[in-house]
Amino acid sequence: MKVLVSGATGFIGQYVIKNLLLRPNIEVIATARSLSKANNLEFYDKVDFVKIDLSLPCQDVFRKLGQPDVMIHLAWDGLPNYGSIFHINKNLVNNILFINAMIESGLKDLTVTGTCLEYGMVEGELSESMITDPVNPYSIAKDSLRKFIQALSLTPGHSFSFKWLRLFYMYGEGQSDNSLFSQINAAILRKDHEFNMSRGEQQRDFQHVTTVANQIVECSLQKKVDGVINCCKGEPITVKEFIEDYLRENHYKLKLKLGFYPYSIFESMAFWGDNTKLRGVF
Repeated sequence: MKVLVSGATGFIGQYVIKNLLLRPNIEVIATARSLSKANNLEFYDKVDFVKIDLSLPCQDVFRKLGQPDVMIHLAWDGLPNYGSIFHINKNLVNNILFINAMIESGLKDLTVTGTCLEYGMVEGELSESMITDPVNPYSIAKDSLRKFIQALSLTPGHSFSFKWLRLFYMYGEGQSDNSLFSQINAAILRKDHEFNMSRGEQQRDFQHVTTVANQIVECSLQKKVDGVINCCKGEPITVKEFIEDYLRENHYKLKLKLGFYPYSIFESMAFWGDNTKLRGVF
């Protein structure tokens, strides 16, 4: 089976490819726009790497990408700047054109990663049956892409399997320097005594990126469950508790300077995922 991973050099992409390479009878095709960055990856010589820039037109892209049986589409520019209009007027357009070209040329099995932010400013447990109401450009663009693909799947002459994976909060090595996890590790490496943060009362759904990557791969390769699937642990924890647990596991004492930063206006205080549908995959 040929599995194509777009966004292969990204944070999640690298873990997804490592997971796929552990599985038998899987030929991995990886694509990203930076060949130099791909060359530095430990798995470069174990995959078929094809350089593609989604912002540039490419004729017969399905053939150029090896005519994969399954595509795991992770590519998305401009993160973690969630508030930029770039996500709508550039990213959304580029992704629609790319995915449409792949489907029109013969792709039969598509998995795309979305975001829990598609649900909008709601609190509590979030299930796939809820109506989406995104409030920032990134989540608006992702939700719009999902709606386009769903509409395409209902168009006569288009027959393909489609899974939309809503990712919740993740952490791990290689994450953006702006992420909470990377900032904590940087503080530990500097041997700081204090860590500036919000009051930390927000409840979130955290998973290590290796767990998320495994969920993405399992969802992509199976045929039992399709449509929107929450990739989450299903257990809320406060940001403060998450940091305290991580510090304890790493045997490091760091005074948390609570209330230094305000809470985000684009996220509700408490939300986590319902993983009932995800459990049906495993």
